[in-house]
Amino acid sequence: MKHYSHRTLLPFLGKVIVTSLIIIMNIGICAAQSAGLKIHYLGANHSLVQVREPQKYLLLPVEEAAPEATVNVLVNNKTDRSFQVRLAVNRIDYLVPFDLEQYKGKTVTFDIHTGNSRANVRDAMADACWKELKLSDTFDDANREEFRPLYHHSPLYGWMNDPNGMFYKDGEYHLYYQWNPYGSMWGNMNWGHSSSKDLISWQHHPVAIQPNGLGTVFSGSSVVDKDNTAGFGKGAVIAIYTSAGASQMQSLAYSLDNGMTFHVYENNPIIAADKECRDPNMFWHEKSGKWILILAAALEKEMWIYSSPDLKNWTKESSFGHGYGAQDGVWECPDLMELPVRGTDRTKWVLICNINPGGPFGGSAAQYFVGDFDGKTFTCDTKPEITKWMDYGKDHYAAVSWSNAPEKRHTVIAWMSNWQYANNVPTKQFRSANTLPRDIELYEGSDGELYLAVIPAPEVNALRAGKALKYGSFSAGTKKVSRKLPAENSGICEINLELVPRSAGKVYITLSNDKDERTVMTYDLENSTFSMDRTARGLTDFNKDFPAITVAPCPAEAKLRLRLFVDRCSVEAFEGDGRFAMTNLVFPQHPYTTVSVAVDKGRCKVNDLTVNSLKVNN
Repeated sequence: MKHYSHRTLLPFLGKVIVTSLIIIMNIGICAAQSAGLKIHYLGANHSLVQVREPQKYLLLPVEEAAPEATVNVLVNNKTDRSFQVRLAVNRIDYLVPFDLEQYKGKTVTFDIHTGNSRANVRDAMADACWKELKLSDTFDDANREEFRPLYHHSPLYGWMNDPNGMFYKDGEYHLYYQWNPYGSMWGNMNWGHSSSKDLISWQHHPVAIQPNGLGTVFSGSSVVDKDNTAGFGKGAVIAIYTSAGASQMQSLAYSLDNGMTFHVYENNPIIAADKECRDPNMFWHEKSGKWILILAAALEKEMWIYSSPDLKNWTKESSFGHGYGAQDGVWECPDLMELPVRGTDRTKWVLICNINPGGPFGGSAAQYFVGDFDGKTFTCDTKPEITKWMDYGKDHYAAVSWSNAPEKRHTVIAWMSNWQYANNVPTKQFRSANTLPRDIELYEGSDGELYLAVIPAPEVNALRAGKALKYGSFSAGTKKVSRKLPAENSGICEINLELVPRSAGKVYITLSNDKDERTVMTYDLENSTFSMDRTARGLTDFNKDFPAITVAPCPAEAKLRLRLFVDRCSVEAFEGDGRFAMTNLVFPQHPYTTVSVAVDKGRCKVNDLTVNSLKVNN
């Protein structure tokens, strides 16, 4: 028998200990335990998370600067769905929930492929997400944002863009929207869903339509099929939307419970083309006895017009747009409607066309065309080189109307942001809100052209709370005259103002606080314009395209009436008769406390200044 000295045994024992430690480390790399979860680290960019003790949610830690990870949801080892999420690498910005209740009684595993640049498994294990990936029976959606609007619609959490699929039925307005439930940046397009009885107080509902094998769920529209033309039932709600996968095609879904849940039509797609086409918008055309659908041929910068007897089989009738209006960006989110001409018994057709980029002040905006529609073809009254804008701010896009609205109203709402900086605005829990709802009609301008009149929907008046601040009439010169805004609700208010310019060349209306943060509006009589300047202070440096001065045509007249709506992150200005609207985001770090009036020369008179505090009564 061979004998070993202690000098011989020590190196051997050292190797045994090191080998044992490596085995232990490798066991840790292969699988880690977190309450109710088992995490398998399979590679530098690949992990498997098994749900062992299900709760209502899996909470996913998000870092917005992180690359997107692809998450495949395996149910009983079969792929049920996939989505992208920016799983935290260095720090956690916020958590988003994945709903596990839909898989009760089934085995759920998350197959995760990250986009990080980790060199090996051990480095990947240090990613911040793994420390806070957890199961929970609750998700805290309480507002933690200083810039969340008080009275504008916004999602509880996550990213929102285009409003779509909007309809009215049985006393409720339904608003769907492009929604990313897995982060506050664009991606994973679903149809989020909110409803309201008064266009002011919104109730949030579970996701309405989710991605499937044909792609994610882009914008579209919904109608109430009162006569069961589609065969899904009398009064069924029919939605047609863009399925965005490797290509874009149009799909149908139907609801038998007033839009709360949708069934995806098994014979999708219902419209396919070899061009990039999206955002179908449909309505019933009484004179032709058919459904009409407008489809945006985005890159062709055209709108394609289809007809159908049953919402399932569509015939292309014509196209409109080549060479008309603003052509600098893609055409999206159409809407076609017949509107009354104010003060007459006439009606004309209006085709709304949202464009990105190519807006009057950069980025996205909404233009429109006035003309005639015969059930097949839209004919524009205006010369091709003329562009008419629905709103002269930077933050009004994807404007579309509610179908089946009561009293034949034409009520629209738009996304209150701009594609230049929408992903960068200074919020985290959510991103983006919608504009105030607005009623539209046509009026004849002094040049004989027809233009859209845009006024806040009358329901907005119900926001007024408490006693109004009535400042009456006063005179203003080159030294500004200031009046206080309400102290309650952080100065959130509606300002009604009637100006008589007199000898002034320019009248300045300024919202400000004692930190010298301000938004300045200028009524320029010499140039017949109204402008809004948001370059002064506040948060503006998150994107180079955010600081801006926006300008609207505004006739120089003896009087100017203005309605200004101030929320935590926005100012919406309306000329009293709706001859212009201007919507801009603003991010003052302290609430505005005063409104002031001054002129460049001479004097002006303020006939009336009334300020109402605004509040949502839920």
